Amino acid sequence: MSSSFRRIDVSATSAAVAFDVLVGDDAHGFWLTTRSSGRTVSRIGIGEPVSAGVLPVSDSPRRGDATGESWIGWAGYDQSASIWLRAVRYVTVDHSSGLLWAHAPQDEIDAWCDEVRRRVMSLPIRRTRGRADSTDVVAVARHSPDEYRDMIATALDSIRAGDAYQLCLTTRFTVHDSLDPRLVHARLSQANAPYTALIRSGDRALVAASPEQFLRLTASGRVLTSPIKGTRPRESDPALDAQRGLELVGDAKERSENLMIVDLMRNDLSRVCTADSVAVARLFELESHAHVHQLVSQVTGRMREDCTIDDLIDAAFPAGSMTGAPKLRAIQILAGLERGPRGAYAGCFGWLGERGDAELAMTIRSAVFEGDIAYVGAGGGLTIDSRPEFEIDEVAVKAQAPLAALGARLPRPWESRGHDW
Repeated sequence: MSSSFRRIDVSATSAAVAFDVLVGDDAHGFWLTTRSSGRTVSRIGIGEPVSAGVLPVSDSPRRGDATGESWIGWAGYDQSASIWLRAVRYVTVDHSSGLLWAHAPQDEIDAWCDEVRRRVMSLPIRRTRGRADSTDVVAVARHSPDEYRDMIATALDSIRAGDAYQLCLTTRFTVHDSLDPRLVHARLSQANAPYTALIRSGDRALVAASPEQFLRLTASGRVLTSPIKGTRPRESDPALDAQRGLELVGDAKERSENLMIVDLMRNDLSRVCTADSVAVARLFELESHAHVHQLVSQVTGRMREDCTIDDLIDAAFPAGSMTGAPKLRAIQILAGLERGPRGAYAGCFGWLGERGDAELAMTIRSAVFEGDIAYVGAGGGLTIDSRPEFEIDEVAVKAQAPLAALGARLPRPWESRGHDW
């Protein structure tokens, strides 16, 4: 049965209030926010956990064939780290207007609207656990800067030998403490990233504030992917900040790295799109976010009629921006270098719609919760022109914001890195 949606006639409602009264402390809640073309919309609700690999279903709906079911969750870089929730009843909130819309199967929409209206008009109660706003906790690093420097050297040897021409090397920082993902989400959301998420399932949760679109698939079959390669930190001084942006756009190494991933994504999309439809819509554009400038490109295509989201994911996952190129060989090299799982980090998160459409973001600038620990992944792309000290500083800059949201800071000697980047 297809789903229905209806506007709820209540006073302007914030997404935070909607989450608190409709989800609260439920073990399988979600709050997924997208910001695009000046509009910010959140999907909020409680889902049913499903057994999942990279995708929650093995036979996704054909585009336009309504099933009445959507899925919210994440696909881990490591398949075993994936979590998906089946979403049948949920709400969407328009942040600008405060308008609230209820979504449910047609035979349940009346009852769901009544329940949403009753809860929203009641007094929300928040219960959080964890530390106050501080950075007293020191994260534990998987690799020291010296170890990471050695990893970079080995990766560059592989590039010089012709085994790969780009590698996205990463590491991990772990925080041991009692944490409330809801509180961490509130902190990370202040950055107003294009994609933010709080997704819980049991004792696992993902909180993300990602600037990078992995894949968007419309019900009509249009595909978009917007890889990011190239980063510079923001500066408080406007003139210096603008200089940082210009430096990024003109950096030959960053442009080369970005172009390699654009070519890789063109190849991935060509496996499921009509041959004449794959095109580069944007190249080397500067996007400025709360903490960093990024160099962004976009590849688009028109998916073939015989393909579904399953086929698209098979062709494109994991994203080339988090592996390198050629993709399969890069994955093998990185597994040997990093000597530990990436887990959910470097995968993707988002929603899969009932009509075969989807919106998925890269799982970066994120915190992944497993029981009373949380981890933050960070890394960067390497090419033959990479400078090891620059790459180490980039890791420190990227990890700082999600760690701060966790009330933690980088360990020594990582904490001394990135200040002069």
